[in-house]
Amino acid sequence: MRDIMTIPISGEDSLLIACDNSGAIGMKEHDLVRVPYEMVSYYSFRVAAMEVIAAGGEIVSVVLNNFCGNEPWGELVKGIQNGLDELGLKDVVITGSTESNFELKQSAIGIQVMGKTSFPKTTKLMYSQNIKIAVIGLPLVGNEVIEQEEHVVPLSIFHNMSRIHHVAIWPVGSKGILFELNQMFSNIHFTRNMVNTDVDIVKSSGPATCFVVAYYENDEDKIKELSRGFFHPVEIKK
Repeated sequence: MRDIMTIPISGEDSLLIACDNSGAIGMKEHDLVRVPYEMVSYYSFRVAAMEVIAAGGEIVSVVLNNFCGNEPWGELVKGIQNGLDELGLKDVVITGSTESNFELKQSAIGIQVMGKTSFPKTTKLMYSQNIKIAVIGLPLVGNEVIEQEEHVVPLSIFHNMSRIHHVAIWPVGSKGILFELNQMFSNIHFTRNMVNTDVDIVKSSGPATCFVVAYYENDEDKIKELSRGFFHPVEIKK
């Protein structure tokens, strides 16, 4: 399974909860990466949102835990709203809390995204020669996310691809593409030498700047069309 909690609530309905944290990224003097708070919350939101979407969920609420102080709250909420707008989602409730009693020397936030679904997607797959794999976007981390923003796959592409029948999508996190491939398939262990692609498969993908898609060959044209230039084929060598 992905980094997500599934809680049955009634009948066939389930609540999906995913989260992401961000530390030392923001506008404080001691932050290691200096970026506007709107960007901090956007990228943290997208990580948790992608987890919920990959599991077949519809986002219904976002909770923001803010340790940056009172002043950045509006910017942080705006970043989350930017992500919701990119997904075409309206009337999603954003709530949360700010640590205002004590001031931290570095910025920190936590975001929980909650969704609901009647049919949670099974994310563990069986690998076979009939399955094709691609990476959409590039793995980027730290200042690369700002400097190479044109290689960060948009949330809208991820969302649209999640709607294709018989296609599995898998966000790539800090442990890299190779790690995620081995989480994705239950019947094979991929090694670095087995995976041939033009993308660095062991590099951190930071705030899920790319994702893996597994699909059948007859869906490849549709996958490439939706990818809008972010498509990187993956060949598995035996």
